[in-house]
Amino acid sequence: MKVLYAHTPEIDDPKAAVAEILALLDLEDQMLKHSIGLVSCYAEFINSGVVAALADALPFPIVGITTIAAVVPGGQGEMLLSLTVLTADDVEFVIGVTDPFSGEDEAPFRAAWEKTGAGRPDKPALMLSFAPLLMNVAADFYAEVWTNITGNVPNFGTLAVDHNQDYHESQTIMGGETWRDRYVFVLCYGKLEPKFFVGGVSEETAFREKGVVTSSLGNLLKEVNGVSVHEYLTGLGIPQDDQGSLMGINSYPFILDFKDGAQPVIRVMFAVTPDGFAVCGGKMPVGATLTVGTINGDEVLNTTAAVLGQALKAAEGKIMLIFSCIGRYFAQGFNIHAEMDKTREILKDTPFSLVYSGGELCPVYGKDGSRTNRSHNDTMVICVL
Repeated sequence: MKVLYAHTPEIDDPKAAVAEILALLDLEDQMLKHSIGLVSCYAEFINSGVVAALADALPFPIVGITTIAAVVPGGQGEMLLSLTVLTADDVEFVIGVTDPFSGEDEAPFRAAWEKTGAGRPDKPALMLSFAPLLMNVAADFYAEVWTNITGNVPNFGTLAVDHNQDYHESQTIMGGETWRDRYVFVLCYGKLEPKFFVGGVSEETAFREKGVVTSSLGNLLKEVNGVSVHEYLTGLGIPQDDQGSLMGINSYPFILDFKDGAQPVIRVMFAVTPDGFAVCGGKMPVGATLTVGTINGDEVLNTTAAVLGQALKAAEGKIMLIFSCIGRYFAQGFNIHAEMDKTREILKDTPFSLVYSGGELCPVYGKDGSRTNRSHNDTMVICVL
């Protein structure tokens, strides 16, 4: 597999943007038998017509998402369109998209699978996912529904995001079309052996106490160790304001162990209800154990360096696709480019793209080497191809 990269900051002039992308790609004599373009962009690139013009100009299909920031070799930033082109003779890329959906309904996902992968005798080696960010659809649902439908094909990808506080312009992309409510995916068939790496919050900086989830409903965490989440967290010393509300809950993600032998995942708290329950960024099953971690600018950079170091050992002569949570982006405060700069510093000449996400999809490994598809919060996920 070969990879090509291009980027442009040109939002207002589709013709100029396309010309810049084509000049950077230099496609003549570069393309192999099968190719796919993975695009990420600031939402305005859709409104201005740049994405549609690019889809028309390229000799291969493009898929992707809107984002708040991205990095490819030669360019990084917020108001940017980035393009990563994968091209290979022995890997085939099959694109699919669901019908619109507004809830956790398996039907549109199964119908999309029937149109793309169900009729083939071989199984995909990898699914690349570009999911919509919907307030009433959990990322856990995406991970679980595709695992059930595909028979546990490893699923790596991201949820769309944008620069607005309510993310109302976050969209998925396929060709020149974009949607708020459709899931775009790529099934990769052939000689492909992806490896996955996950870096979230380090246990070394977490509170020492471990808790057990004793009551929950989906992503609503009610009790830990038999007491309300509010009581449990105040017992650890999490500060309260004058009204007794917990302060800075976004800085205290949970390190959650499902107790199924797989790697723990990170779950953020979005809010604490008047009853003292925590609204979290994914399912919090009863019986799981948790540790309360901390996330700040230093923690982001430390975990970024650690996971990139792990991935580098498997990446010699290979390609890295990286998604990092916008929570990590915001945790850097005024130095919003710190994680991007750190990634470029560590990876140097390793081919990679980094895109900020509204939620991460990436398999985790069990002690026996088995893989379980999971969703993640506040995490950097890496696929080495």
